[in-house]
Amino acid sequence: MWAKNMVFLNLVERFVPNGWAYRFSNTNTTILYYWSSTLADLEPLNITDKATDVAMHLDRAPAFMRQFLHHFDVLVLNTGHHWNRGKITANHWVMAFFRTISPRHFRNGDWNTGGNCDNTTPLTGGSGVSQDESSDPVIAAAVKGTNITLLDITALSDLRDEGHISRYSVKATAGVNDCLHWCLPGIPDTWNELLVAQI
Repeated sequence: MWAKNMVFLNLVERFVPNGWAYRFSNTNTTILYYWSSTLADLEPLNITDKATDVAMHLDRAPAFMRQFLHHFDVLVLNTGHHWNRGKITANHWVMAFFRTISPRHFRNGDWNTGGNCDNTTPLTGGSGVSQDESSDPVIAAAVKGTNITLLDITALSDLRDEGHISRYSVKATAGVNDCLHWCLPGIPDTWNELLVAQI
């Protein structure tokens, strides 16, 4: 019995920067562990000087993930153990926030099917948030009774469909509109003001 298990565990170990990989040849499976300090891309401001400050690109995955993502069948992102009870309740100075989703404003299709968001007039859909409850009742229920503060930016951002980059990007491509990202300065500055008010 042990011999069969040992044959099953006939694996090749390979180390990668900041992680490791195990290959189980009998099942054609590779388990890869990769540690990253963030799920965003960190890029040195001065590529020739590794000691320089870094820029954090929140809209890009880490370089390792971008390079190898097409090889993965299953990807698990895990940050949960960094937010367990002992690390939040024992440190009374810790403040945790959950920001609701930023709305997309594609009309007449999606980003890859001719959708657009070419409105340039603010508040065409109205000027007030008329809801008394959260934009996401599931998240609101999940954080209720915890020390997590909900920053509900969805409804107020939904009023500002003209704030997207749309077709006015520096790298604009004919027929392609960016109705997901926001112009800066703009709506994300309001989110920051809400966060500062809570802090």
